[in-house]
Amino acid sequence: MRSISVKITLVLIVVSLIGSLFTAFYIQNRTQNAFDNFIKNQDEQVLVNALTAFFQENQSWDGVDQVFSGIALYSRSNSGYGESGGNNPNRPFDRASLPFVLASDTGLIIAGGTSHSGYQTGDTLPENEIKTGTKLENDGETIGWLIAGPSPQLRNNPQQSFLNTVQQGLIISSLVSLLIALVLGGILILSFTRPIRKLAEATTAVAGGKLGYQVDIISKDELGKLAASFNNMSTDLEKADRNRKQMTADIAHDLRTPLSVLHGYTEAMSEGKLSGNPDMYRVMHQQAQHLNYLIDDLRTLSLLDSGEINFQTQNISPSFILQQTIDAFHPIAQEKEIELTLDIKDNTPRVNLDPDRLTQVLGNLVSNSIRILTAGGKINITSGLDEDCLVIQVTDDGPGIQAENLPQIFDRFYRADISRQPDEGSSGLGLAITKNLVEAQGGTITAESEPGKETTFTITFPAA
Repeated sequence: MRSISVKITLVLIVVSLIGSLFTAFYIQNRTQNAFDNFIKNQDEQVLVNALTAFFQENQSWDGVDQVFSGIALYSRSNSGYGESGGNNPNRPFDRASLPFVLASDTGLIIAGGTSHSGYQTGDTLPENEIKTGTKLENDGETIGWLIAGPSPQLRNNPQQSFLNTVQQGLIISSLVSLLIALVLGGILILSFTRPIRKLAEATTAVAGGKLGYQVDIISKDELGKLAASFNNMSTDLEKADRNRKQMTADIAHDLRTPLSVLHGYTEAMSEGKLSGNPDMYRVMHQQAQHLNYLIDDLRTLSLLDSGEINFQTQNISPSFILQQTIDAFHPIAQEKEIELTLDIKDNTPRVNLDPDRLTQVLGNLVSNSIRILTAGGKINITSGLDEDCLVIQVTDDGPGIQAENLPQIFDRFYRADISRQPDEGSSGLGLAITKNLVEAQGGTITAESEPGKETTFTITFPAA
């Protein structure tokens, strides 16, 4: 298959050739017609002057044929241009080639130089044909009409030589224009196809597993935008691949820990090294519960990614769910000596959401804050209306999040402290699930934090 450079070059050659030929033909045709009209007008003026002078001298048209046979016209002289009314008796003459006839004021042809039917001496021209001619006058009276016949305008040798020179110039200029178009077009094609080749090589590299490959294209046109989009896509692919590998490692790690505990206890019990007791069963139950949380969260994320999760959307008042959340977590907060408060504004709007999923979102945020707070900590939940949107904020006065960690806190299994082990009942996917649940219902969630002071999660949903 021909490359795009060859295809564009062929198109450029064809277009340039057609354009050059058309231009040359059009200019040649227009020049020839204009030149012939110019010569005919000059010849006509010479004849008008000669015929008028003849009539003034003879007061009739008798013997006027000698004017047509003896006049020196521009189109007939090879050695120079004739003067008005001039004669050249030594010049050979072909009467039938002279494209003019003399008619009386009634249209009767008196003399002429054509052999066409209807334009010979004695024929009468129709009135509309007479009006196309040039009126001949003497002392203000019409004495006749000079009319151009259908014979083609003949050219003498110098005139034909001039037109030939013009034609050659047009051919040469067309060829030069074609050559220039090909050279400039070739340069343009190279500059146009070079980025395309780079992009083709880059896509091949990415397809071969070289994720993150970047294309060095700095142009500001559409190709530059395409290259920038490709670079962003390549970077995102590399990041996604890195996150996938990290996620796989984190899942394996989180699964291995409770499984190792369970395996150790069950192996010891099966070998008779340990006997069951309530404490051992409690630990085993906690580890099994942690496995169950992890599997449920992974399944939820999988459903969100595939778009198969079902939302039972209803028109609800969030105030009831907010109060439910406070009531559900109050015993846990009280046990850890954490103050849990709720501030519902009067303008809190109704929304179209799945109440169970909103409960899950709020539960993830509150439980996350409870885990990181120590005794004396505070969690405050507020709700209200802002620009036709429900705004819910969950604020805690915990240790906060460093600025460099904020962009990653909603990533799966992300931990600012990689050495920290997952807490009981935590899969490390809570914030990732929260973000997906919010966005899947048309909302947004953001996080702001002042290290050492507080962290605020802000959720917005369009009001119903």
